[in-house]
Amino acid sequence: MIDIVVLTDRRYIAPTDVSDYVQNILTEDQLVIDALRRKGLTVERKSWDDSDFDWSTTKNILFRTTWDYFDRFDEFEIWLNHVSEVTRLINQKELIYWNIDKHYLQDLAKKDVNIPATIFIEKGEQRSLTACIEKLNWETFILKPAISGAGRHTYKFNKGDEARLNQIFFELITNESLLLQEYQKQITTKGEVAFMVFGGKYSHAILKKAKPGDFRVQDDFGGTISNYEPSADEIAFIEKAFKAVSPTPAYARIDVIWDNNDQLCIGEIELIEPELWFRKDENAADKFANAIVSYINDVC
Repeated sequence: MIDIVVLTDRRYIAPTDVSDYVQNILTEDQLVIDALRRKGLTVERKSWDDSDFDWSTTKNILFRTTWDYFDRFDEFEIWLNHVSEVTRLINQKELIYWNIDKHYLQDLAKKDVNIPATIFIEKGEQRSLTACIEKLNWETFILKPAISGAGRHTYKFNKGDEARLNQIFFELITNESLLLQEYQKQITTKGEVAFMVFGGKYSHAILKKAKPGDFRVQDDFGGTISNYEPSADEIAFIEKAFKAVSPTPAYARIDVIWDNNDQLCIGEIELIEPELWFRKDENAADKFANAIVSYINDVC
């Protein structure tokens, strides 16, 4: 019986074209595998859609670089429901479903965790985007799907300039829910900080900044990263946000920005397959492995 299978997607099992991006994925996964093995666990690495593998032969599956799941969600959901019946998921199935859909931001807000001003527009809405924002007094907006990743269909626009997105809006809202957020201007000045939290405790942080002229901090769009030393207040804020999640995750990445009132707020909490930048902190993979072992021992 295998103790843990570390999950990736098929593109990263045996890549022939190893770009810097792919090499980072391979490096990160190997750091996790090595750290878990140092804890005495048997570990293998598999693509989540490996149809030849018997998932009942592993005690746990650990989501790491399954970075195609939102493009293949129907297939992923079928697989997820199957494996959850034969092995343990880290993080848990209910957390995965909760975290997939950005409606979870509403749950955080109800627990007094600051989020950007957000309105959800549900699937099947008949009004135009213009009509949806008519009564909002925001100057600049972000529109994006409730289920998405890597900046998919994320649009920034000013009030009065939304007509150019009406057709895209209609095409998207036919099939999925969307969210409108007030654009937080400091994303382009201060950037966004990704806090890694393992076992409820802060591990390390990365500052992400968009390239000049853009607002998207992901490296897919030219964003840059650097190490970040948070204040005690910032650590307290993200650990409070972690505690607002139930059931308690084994690990999380909490993305934090400064809102238009210069207050910390949650951009996203990532519980499924976040990049965790183990390569940027020599102790991070071991801290992660400790949290995973503690989680396994607590639920056994």
